Amino acid sequence: MSTSPAITGIEPGLLWQRFYEISQIPRPSKKEERITAHFERLFDSAGVPYKKDKVGNLVAQVPASKGYEQAPVVILQGHSDMVCEQNRGTNHDFDKDPIELLRQGEWIEANGTTLGADNGIGVAAALAIMGDPSAVHGPLEILITVDEETGLTGANQISSNMLKGKYMLNLDSEEDGIFYIGCAGGVDTTGEFKILRTPVSGSDHSAMTLRVSGLKGGHSGGDIHLDRGNAIKLLARTLHALAPLSPLLFGIQGGSKRNAIPREAEAKLLFSGKQLEKARAVIADCERAFKNEYRATDPDLRLGIEAAKVPDTTYTAAFGKKLLRCLMALP
Repeated sequence: MSTSPAITGIEPGLLWQRFYEISQIPRPSKKEERITAHFERLFDSAGVPYKKDKVGNLVAQVPASKGYEQAPVVILQGHSDMVCEQNRGTNHDFDKDPIELLRQGEWIEANGTTLGADNGIGVAAALAIMGDPSAVHGPLEILITVDEETGLTGANQISSNMLKGKYMLNLDSEEDGIFYIGCAGGVDTTGEFKILRTPVSGSDHSAMTLRVSGLKGGHSGGDIHLDRGNAIKLLARTLHALAPLSPLLFGIQGGSKRNAIPREAEAKLLFSGKQLEKARAVIADCERAFKNEYRATDPDLRLGIEAAKVPDTTYTAAFGKKLLRCLMALP
């Protein structure tokens, strides 16, 4: 049985072993076939009956401990997919590569990627109870849904006849010993702009890539109250500070997942004359201000500058201002 030095000696051992096994199987949203097959093998080897519906949701019926057969059925619920994000410069293919676990003090982390503890640790807990003969419990149903992270599409398709339990413990939560009775909620908004470009004329120009990085990010619902920095908003604030120098945008991007606080963002800017050196000073001032503002939550925050190739075209000044006003106005 393979394992990881990161979890060696941590108790409960079976729970962490199950989490390690889950972390070794790629499981992006909508691509849960391999992790679902792994769960099916575990149920089969334990002699636990289970059902699987057409979208891949699983319900396993774990028998009660001796003497507890008449207890009410309790559902232990989790989901099989994970948010797939990685730091810039990390070479990781979430469709193929396992998650590399690291132990940092009292924390288990991933090497340059999201960890997948949402909800791998919750599912691991349910599987550990199933496999622990010393655990005392009534009849259990282990419900593992697919595609939670992109909109609960798996949970929305569960048929009522798959479950018998009247009580459910949602293992996709944030803190031990805390019961949640609400939901963060969420809204998707799609904005569309017609990009207007203009050719670059003359030769007295310098281009740069401005990058915000080093932020912790986190879940847009579960971590939003921690006041961590949003890379897109910090980039917009920096661009606003640079506006008196009249740079022209020719590229901008940030974030990667609808339910993750953006950890990185970048913009490509064209400056005329000697404005580039003035821009460096403005960016340094912004970095100092942001580091002070987020010193408790994002101590590794950075504003980086890299030379870029002068483009053939940029966004028009009017369109760049319109885009910046939009980014500044968004919450």
